[in-house]
Amino acid sequence: MNQPAATFSIFGPSHLGAWLVLFIAGFALIRFSRAHPGSRGIRVCEFALIGSLLLSTFFKPISQALTGRFEIGAALPLHYCDLAAMLGVASLITHRQRLCELVYFFGLAGTAQALITPALTSDFPSPTYFIFFLGHGAIVITALHAVLGLKKIPQPGAVKRAMLVSTAYALVVGGINSLLGTNYGFLCAKPPTTSLMDALGPWPWYVALLWLVALGIYTLLYLPFRLASPKQ
Repeated sequence: MNQPAATFSIFGPSHLGAWLVLFIAGFALIRFSRAHPGSRGIRVCEFALIGSLLLSTFFKPISQALTGRFEIGAALPLHYCDLAAMLGVASLITHRQRLCELVYFFGLAGTAQALITPALTSDFPSPTYFIFFLGHGAIVITALHAVLGLKKIPQPGAVKRAMLVSTAYALVVGGINSLLGTNYGFLCAKPPTTSLMDALGPWPWYVALLWLVALGIYTLLYLPFRLASPKQ
């Protein structure tokens, strides 16, 4: 007799265990990167992150297509974290300053929040559980690696650039949601699980407040570098 799948519990053992694994992996990569900059080992780790980001982003649409259960409202890589993942892939391949800045802001402002309050129902050891934490964890590790490991610290104007990309994302994905009747980026309705959006009021006000929250978080993320370099 098959046992029913376990339901994920926020701050439960499987949640805290995932945090611990990701913390150890991120800390080890950053230490290794700073001690051996540009080494072959670092590049291998970066390509492992790239693989994790691509797998988590395209696992759902590919698996749905293969099983013949393609759902337009869930399969397309159009969530905020999907954008962060693609920025992460680009930054790891190129090490370009602007891309590293963007993945830093997007990864820590959005994806880190998703790790705190995951929109997840399936618990360990389901494939969904592993794909969720593999992908979201890889984004956060990439964001930290970009600024602490590669030392691509945000430059003047970084917050403005991040807000421009965020606004463009909301406008484009909002338009796609209107055309397809979807809810990518949770721009049309809040997630079914607990999240920061619950404290921001009803639609559409929470969308506008999210813009202000993003501005505040981006500013806070930039503040340590601004204080460390007063000329910025």
